Amino acid sequence: MERVEAVVVTTWGADGAPVRRDGSLTYPPICWQCPRTVEVAKRLPGIMDPWDIYRITGYQIISFNTLLRLMWLRENEPKALEEAYTWLMMPGLIVHRLTGVFHIDPTSASTTMAMDLSRREWSPDMLELAGLEPGFFPDWFEPGEVVGYVTDKASEETGLAKGTPVVVGGHDTQFAILGAGAKPDEAVLSSGTWEILAVRSRSFKPSREGFEWGVITEADVQPGFWNPQLLMIASAVLEWIRRMFYPDVQPGDYETMIREASDVEPGSEGLLFIPSFVSDSGPTRRFKTGGTILGLNLRTGRAQVYRAALEGLSYQLRLAVEALSKSTGFEVKGIRVVGGGSKNPLWNRIRADVVGLPVSVNAVREATVLGAALTAFKSIGVYSSFEEALSSVEISERYEPGRRRTLYNSLYRRYLESLKNLEGYYRIAE
Repeated sequence: MERVEAVVVTTWGADGAPVRRDGSLTYPPICWQCPRTVEVAKRLPGIMDPWDIYRITGYQIISFNTLLRLMWLRENEPKALEEAYTWLMMPGLIVHRLTGVFHIDPTSASTTMAMDLSRREWSPDMLELAGLEPGFFPDWFEPGEVVGYVTDKASEETGLAKGTPVVVGGHDTQFAILGAGAKPDEAVLSSGTWEILAVRSRSFKPSREGFEWGVITEADVQPGFWNPQLLMIASAVLEWIRRMFYPDVQPGDYETMIREASDVEPGSEGLLFIPSFVSDSGPTRRFKTGGTILGLNLRTGRAQVYRAALEGLSYQLRLAVEALSKSTGFEVKGIRVVGGGSKNPLWNRIRADVVGLPVSVNAVREATVLGAALTAFKSIGVYSSFEEALSSVEISERYEPGRRRTLYNSLYRRYLESLKNLEGYYRIAE
């Protein structure tokens, strides 16, 4: 691969593994979907105040947090930690196999629930919960730094030229936020199975309101920035609708659904879809509601259900924008949408009308890849700064709020009233 100038690794967050000095695993990585840490998460509030955890780390207690896996290993597989030289996150595991260098980056570390986010270093108080010292972890490297070079062995295994620079990457979400190229007053919506609404803030100010809304904060790719964000279910709901109502449509093929829903008037003929299919996620966690469809009648068809879902997801987005703004003080004046969910023009139009803000779609939809590439380009001198690199990001579509804004304001108020009214129902159902 002679044309490869540099390699940069980004992966999902939270996962990792303990390793020996030679890089071999003392225990396999525990997947973020594994339920073994659920009980540890339930016990943690009795050990440390969740607000103190949030204030230090920016994180809510979520069962997939890395720290909970370290606690589980300490309790159930202590030998794995006793034999370990260090712990590597997923990007670190891959980078070590390419270079032989141990490292960790702040974007990945910020997903562990063990980082002092304001200081951009480990929190001794958090690590003490797992019986660990900060020195257990490898050296810090910032995204964009050259961490090492492709070794002979890695060259043979991958086809990459020996000596190719390996640039520090990290957590995929942070690189999507960077690659979106958002302006200082824009939020980034990374839209796929889940949606992450995030901003690039110059300060980390954990608030009680943010804590109650479910806001988490992670370290940005650039030092001096932080990424407050909300995580919400999104296209997984649309896939559920496809399975239930569109058995003739192939997975991921939304053209038929979009065409039919485009003929339905705003408001979906009285149908209200509340897409809270995953409890305790997104801004609706405060209301403790489940997924709900209101207003069904004998005339309701699949097109109305699909459009109502797009509207419901957009109401959820507006609530998230308001929650993020209230809890962080960040004034959102526009939204950059990236990922698979940005390819749906009807959804983008509804988003703009419901939220009342311009919605921009980037020419390069896979913002994680672009963000990682721009970081590598900066590292090898193609760009002199992140600012110059981000100036190359282009917008392909822009949706301005239209004449349906007034109607959607009214429908959004109905959505909020329904959330409040349903709260009591779901509490009784529990």
